[in-house]
Amino acid sequence: MLFEELLRRNLISEEVYNKCIEEFQSSQMSEERIIIQNELLDQGKLLNIKGELLNTPVFKDVNSLQIPEQVLSIIPEESAKYYKMVPLRLGDGIFEVGMLNPEDIKAKEVLLFLARQNKIETKIYLISESDFEEILKKYRNIKEVVGEALSELGADEKSDLVVLDEDEKLNNKEDLLEDEAPIIKMVAAILRHAVEGKASDIHIEPTMSEVKIRFRIDGNLFDALKIPLGTHSAIVARIKILSKLRIDETRMPQDGRFSTRISSKQIDFRVSTFPTKLGEKVVIRILDPNEGLRSYKEIGLSENNLETLREQINKPYGMILSTGPTGSGKTTTLYSILQEMNRPDVNIVTLEDPIEYFVSGINQSQIRPEIGYTFAKGLRSVVRQDPDIIMVGEIRDEESANLATHAALTGHIVLSTIHTNNAIGVVSRLVDMKIRPFLIPSSLNISIGQRLARKLCPYCIEKIEPLPKIEKMIISELSHIKKDLRDKIKIPNKIYIYKSKGCPKCNNKGEKGRIGIFEILKMTKGLEKIIIENPTESALLVEANNQGMINMRQDAIIKALEGKISIEEVLRVTEGEQI
Repeated sequence: MLFEELLRRNLISEEVYNKCIEEFQSSQMSEERIIIQNELLDQGKLLNIKGELLNTPVFKDVNSLQIPEQVLSIIPEESAKYYKMVPLRLGDGIFEVGMLNPEDIKAKEVLLFLARQNKIETKIYLISESDFEEILKKYRNIKEVVGEALSELGADEKSDLVVLDEDEKLNNKEDLLEDEAPIIKMVAAILRHAVEGKASDIHIEPTMSEVKIRFRIDGNLFDALKIPLGTHSAIVARIKILSKLRIDETRMPQDGRFSTRISSKQIDFRVSTFPTKLGEKVVIRILDPNEGLRSYKEIGLSENNLETLREQINKPYGMILSTGPTGSGKTTTLYSILQEMNRPDVNIVTLEDPIEYFVSGINQSQIRPEIGYTFAKGLRSVVRQDPDIIMVGEIRDEESANLATHAALTGHIVLSTIHTNNAIGVVSRLVDMKIRPFLIPSSLNISIGQRLARKLCPYCIEKIEPLPKIEKMIISELSHIKKDLRDKIKIPNKIYIYKSKGCPKCNNKGEKGRIGIFEILKMTKGLEKIIIENPTESALLVEANNQGMINMRQDAIIKALEGKISIEEVLRVTEGEQI
């Protein structure tokens, strides 16, 4: 028994041991659950002890595990529940299985039968009860849940069905799955599976014959589900109610937001509706507060770029502008900077649309253009709040650009985003926004250009030799980096690149997660002279090279040589970037 082993190892006292025995005999709970609930030992240590007793390896990586449907189907859901065993992975003819009780003879016999039937070998791991329950949830895929809701609804022939509930009841709900109405269950299933699949966006699109549901995961759109066209108006209406949008307005785009608890986490959703010929298209941005706040290392800043950034954020005033296309991770970068600057002795105020991640200790304000509360109006008020640091979600127009520049010139650190292709484009963009060139050197500290690249799956990565033309391109690109920086980066003499062949952990995609590709242009005396005299792109590029800026393509190549991304991803992300 586990209780006896904990007593033998002096991890619990005799008094606690007796209480555990008493609770075990009077309840239906297992020893493991009693130990965890009474906080006698953490889950990891308990599992290790149990593994030693049973002489069985412990599987600890369940949270990051993605189990394809074909692997789940090897052990039917009812069998998994009855025999307390679940599929984990299948690769190279080895079927890895997690069990709560590896000594269960009947479960082993069933597993042997399934292995013979599928012509595979098995490897048994010990898993925790919480991990067992988590894997059981994976049997309930989105198609099954939505299929059940459709059966209840009988919606195949209904084109104008709308199922709504009262707004007051809706606002009191913490979990969208509480209501049993079919449309509500259907929307809840779509949201839940998108969150659990780590999607960043949900697309709901009407076509001529059906409604297409797509998820954006790691920057790529994937078909998740197709449902009858008759459900479209009801689904859109449900989402509009959640977002407090006008249900009767279908001719104009609308924007809204809502929040709910999914899998014990509070998730925010930003909603955009858009009228098309076939009906309203809905896009939902998923904002998970736990996913957005990341360290410099997690977002992909190299040591050289990090050194430049830290040097500039320690200045008493000036603008730090992050630039790149929509979805390039600009806001995440600003939040990473804010986390480092967030100290008790500074007053940080933000203007955001929307507030994507809440940060303790920072005064965050939601812009509301519909009532006249714009970035420009917010900036005028913020400077009267005695701020040390101001973050503006985006510099969109001449007015907000002038106000941000003025704030930087009057003793504030200003962080914001701006839309250009690269770091040097920020100068031209500010000039286009009617910022007088002689003000730019005094107000702009650094501009950060960035993109997001898909990371190689670390579980199935392979080192390979590049083709001669690829090797030539890599050497050529890196030769433009200043020698002292090349020595600091430690570029290898023998060039290798990496690829991932695909495995169960990455759903056989070969990619898992994303990482930032960066370039940072800092203000120097040379750059100041160019901006005031003749701020052409070619002159700015020469100065960027002189100050040792590693451009986005070079940064991407370095990450490829480190095995973080593929060389194909380098070319995709930096296509058209100037060298």
